[in-house]
Amino acid sequence: FAAHHDAELGGSQLPWLITQACYAQFYAANISTTAYGFLTAAAANLLRAYGSDTQKATYLPLMLEGHYFGTMAMSEPQAGSSLADIRTRADLAGDGSYRLYGNKMWISGGEHELSENIIHLVLARAKGSPAGVTGLSLFLVPRYRLDGANNDVNLAGLNHKMGFRGTVNTVLNFGERGDCHGWLVGPLNKGMTCMFHMMNEARIVIGLAAAALAYAGFRVSLAYALERVQGRDIEAKDASAPPVRIICHADVRRMLLQQKAYAEGALALGLYLARLVDDQKTAADSAVRAEAGLLLDLLTPIMKAWASDFGLVANSLAIQVLGGYGYSREYPVEQFYRDNRLNPIHEGTNGIQAADLLGRKVVMQDGAAFRLLMREVEATAADSAAVPALKDYAETLRAAATAVSTTTAALVAARSGAGLAVALANAPSYLEMTGHMVIAWMWLRQARAALRFSLDDYRRGKLQACRYFFRWELPKVLVLAERLAGLDITALEMEETWF
Repeated sequence: FAAHHDAELGGSQLPWLITQACYAQFYAANISTTAYGFLTAAAANLLRAYGSDTQKATYLPLMLEGHYFGTMAMSEPQAGSSLADIRTRADLAGDGSYRLYGNKMWISGGEHELSENIIHLVLARAKGSPAGVTGLSLFLVPRYRLDGANNDVNLAGLNHKMGFRGTVNTVLNFGERGDCHGWLVGPLNKGMTCMFHMMNEARIVIGLAAAALAYAGFRVSLAYALERVQGRDIEAKDASAPPVRIICHADVRRMLLQQKAYAEGALALGLYLARLVDDQKTAADSAVRAEAGLLLDLLTPIMKAWASDFGLVANSLAIQVLGGYGYSREYPVEQFYRDNRLNPIHEGTNGIQAADLLGRKVVMQDGAAFRLLMREVEATAADSAAVPALKDYAETLRAAATAVSTTTAALVAARSGAGLAVALANAPSYLEMTGHMVIAWMWLRQARAALRFSLDDYRRGKLQACRYFFRWELPKVLVLAERLAGLDITALEMEETWF
């Protein structure tokens, strides 16, 4: 877990880009088991950013070496996405620590024997703090205290899940005996600020993991299609002609190409964001660091939501390629689907990501991040336009970017006219539209890179997947833009009694 940390913490100072490229292999192999490591690494990163010197000296080495595992404990039975309704309380004790009382729901890795200790990062409200998210603080709550004593963190139940079964998911009670000790992490009433450090990292990783699962399904279905013999060449006139492998059928090739376009496009975006994380921390130029931060803020909800939505579509296509075998447990594609189905839900549902993108990210700093993204897209289009094989793609991307910009301006203007509810009514479609443009941008970057070398099968495959995305997926941007510009409120006007 320490690979990207400094040498004094046992790390190798590897770029986060490299660590995430490596982690993606594990996500594809078994995302749910890998979650223990991801949660621990993310908790350690948060502790390094906001923990006291004593907390870091005490817990960081043990977490980074894998002796202690970590969790994030936010949700409660009555407070899932609405963290403002958290009831867990923290009472200040005489020794400067806190006593925690409450219960938490949906806590991944909350109770197990895989590590010597479990470090829970718990959102709670200190006595006297205001209501809402502004009154939440973050507390470090170990399963066992340093003297080995049980810290009154109790398993109340297990959640039995559709997938992601390699990670235990728990209901935890804190302070049943009044003896749950916790220590404040970061400033009082700044728990959400601290926790977003972990959540934003988690959202990038979830998107990358969704892309990795999509890619895993693609590889399994490709291998199957290359071997499975079924049907005959559609041009064959002789009924006795030998059967062919199913990859010879156009519909199967289409499903494989669609999977490849979604998975590899999302993987490219995930690794691009990992590079931005590195640039934000290590770039020599402060302006580069600031721009990396802006792009990260804007693209994180797109990465999390688009990759998990369309990664799931890719997994469904993998099942379809295998037919009846795909629906059985003879092959792992059904597990990929079940595991990936969690990713549009946790760490902020994709509906919340869409509202965050349109409601906050595109308007922050008077639209600075959005304008920066458009400049980056245009720079890629301009570079590609000089390459004859990519000129048409560059113009198509420019047209899509213009549609996204125009639609964004209309929806932002609608906030002060028709109102915020109307402007955000179709936010998921806005994220899909913008996400398709961003993935097309990623594909054009890949195509440009492929043409810098002699073309082999790998690079020809990249060019063909780019061609598919631009011809079959990117045109959806124009359809969505037209629909969004009309400020349709069909869903808003649907009365609950009409259902």
